[in-house]
Amino acid sequence: MPQDNDVPYNAYSVDFFGSLGRWLFGSGDSGGGARDAVGETGAFLSTVLEWVFTIWGILTVLSLLLCVLLLYGIIYTYLRAGQLDAAQEDFIATAEKSYRDLNGSRTANWRWDEITGRINSNSPNDWKLAIIDADVMLYETLESAGFVGTSIGEMLKSASPKHFTTLDTAWNAHKIRNQIAHSGTDFVLTKKVAQETITQYRMVFEEFGVV
Repeated sequence: MPQDNDVPYNAYSVDFFGSLGRWLFGSGDSGGGARDAVGETGAFLSTVLEWVFTIWGILTVLSLLLCVLLLYGIIYTYLRAGQLDAAQEDFIATAEKSYRDLNGSRTANWRWDEITGRINSNSPNDWKLAIIDADVMLYETLESAGFVGTSIGEMLKSASPKHFTTLDTAWNAHKIRNQIAHSGTDFVLTKKVAQETITQYRMVFEEFGVV
């Protein structure tokens, strides 16, 4: 007597599963024409799968190579940008040293007149030179005032607003100089910003009695 969970079998079910197996795997005792058709279908599917896996493998290898090339490009660009920034900073430092050597013996008022003359011109290059020259004067002013540090940034960090009322003004002016030095020709300096920056330098120099 069949149990409740028994699966009934009959000729139709056996024939259905047998036909499905013969179609998928090409086995069984069907006629030769059916076996040939099933064999051709299986061979076609096998060829398609092999082609898909081959293309997938090629795409995987190409993707890995592309990732490696992109990573190399990012690293190379980063290193080159650092080298260019360092070279530009060295150039600015050399130019500032030459300016100090040539103009160190001149009076501050004479140097300041030269800076204001440049800032009043119509050449953006003159504006940038005026700011760089004013920053050199700022370095010498802070050094003479006894501020500690090997750079303007270090000197300003060591300063106290209680004894340096234009400290924030000096920072703002020095930041514009750094943008000029680090960005080079990519930094767009308007005449308004240039004049405001020179005005900030003047406020600092007036506090220390330089101009």
